[in-house]
Amino acid sequence: MTVPPLPYTQCPGIKPVCVDLSDWEATERALSGLGPMDLLVNNAAVALLQPFLEVTKEACDSSFGVNLRAVIQVSQIVARGLIARGAPGSIVNVSSQASQRALTNHTVYCATKGAMDMLTKVMALELGPHKIRVNAVNPTVVMTPMGKANWSDPLKAKTMLDRIPLGRFAEVEDVVGMILFLLSDRSSMTTGSTVPVDGGFLAT
Repeated sequence: MTVPPLPYTQCPGIKPVCVDLSDWEATERALSGLGPMDLLVNNAAVALLQPFLEVTKEACDSSFGVNLRAVIQVSQIVARGLIARGAPGSIVNVSSQASQRALTNHTVYCATKGAMDMLTKVMALELGPHKIRVNAVNPTVVMTPMGKANWSDPLKAKTMLDRIPLGRFAEVEDVVGMILFLLSDRSSMTTGSTVPVDGGFLAT
């Protein structure tokens, strides 16, 4: 999906690169000249909600293209660069509690996030000898524009909130804090993990 440029006034050294991550060739071209990269957060995602019996080919192709295939491709590019330089690194995949709990009308989304969790473990297994750590964070509903759009119905939101012991959805900062920890040396012995940021949802 194409992401519009954002203002980076707080971090003027950041250069945004806009690319359709579902397009393998375009992504390859956009990222081939960048670097060196030591840290990676795979955060792009789409959530196309359909009942199981109404799931379309288009929803499958779009969701798996962005939520999983792009993670593989971008991680390959970054990991190959790290290995070529002999440098350690850290990759964090943004998964979801939907990887571990079935949610109505989330057939394809749940499937892509479940696949991401296992991808994270395989990446950790194969990249560990190169000193590259790979972990996932598994948030509950996060109050991003996508989260607000999909959970704006009070009745629908209540069914989820009733299953969260802390009684609220996550804010962006809740997830960012965990991502920063997993990127940092403070988690230097952590790899292959899926870390809930869900207010206790997965504990129930």
